[in-house]
Amino acid sequence: MNAIQSIILGIVQGLTEFLPVSSSAHLVIVPNLFGWQIQQSQLFPFDVLVQVASLFALLIYFRHDLLVLASAFIRGLGKKDSFQNPDSKLVWYLIIATIPAGIFGLIFKPVIEEAFSAPKLVGLFLIGTALILVIAERIGKRNRNLSKMTWKDALWVGCFQVLALFPGISRSGATLTGGMTRDLNRPDAARFAFLISIPIMFSAGIMASLDLIQISEWRQFIPVYLPGLLASMLVSYLAIYWFLGYLKNHRLYIFAFYCLIIGLLTFFHNL
Repeated sequence: MNAIQSIILGIVQGLTEFLPVSSSAHLVIVPNLFGWQIQQSQLFPFDVLVQVASLFALLIYFRHDLLVLASAFIRGLGKKDSFQNPDSKLVWYLIIATIPAGIFGLIFKPVIEEAFSAPKLVGLFLIGTALILVIAERIGKRNRNLSKMTWKDALWVGCFQVLALFPGISRSGATLTGGMTRDLNRPDAARFAFLISIPIMFSAGIMASLDLIQISEWRQFIPVYLPGLLASMLVSYLAIYWFLGYLKNHRLYIFAFYCLIIGLLTFFHNL
């Protein structure tokens, strides 16, 4: 990997992490499309670390919300009325929603990593993303907000996040679908989807960092990785801002159509 490739992949990551089109799929497709021969030992840690850069953008965007939630949660610890405060209750729901993907990711980590090197499989998963986005629009009344959410809703969304561990299944698309099929409106479903991605992205970044330092020449990768990480962070912030505004008045069908086309092209290109 060189610096130019790093920047291109960083921009791709930033554009696709929070849009429901699967950033992990695009990080597999783009090198394959251009015929870049990047060693898997270098590419996989980059793919995860560049998601951490997107995570920083997410933390910056939701910084005020996170401070309010953290403050309410800490104040509510040990109190019987912890679930009566909407902000404290929301944190508990975020924790519940994180559990399924956390357990599944630890148990099946080798299988998930192997999927990143199978473009044909990525194509199939992208078609799966198109399907769940259509389901999101066809099922659910979208007449509830986060204040009416229950722990069952949170667990349901968390199960959808398990799907997103595989490249090609969009994390934002899967969790957004989970929320919308429980009647959450689009903006609130997206907000919850973004917030529950924080623990998973943070954990993945820690694991990738541990994998990276086990590579003897890992220090040589940092100058190459850094431009891509910065590009990812900047573009991710802009993508979050745009997508949340888009969801107020638009449906997800255009993203479903995009995933279907890209998925079919990827699948048949790698037959």
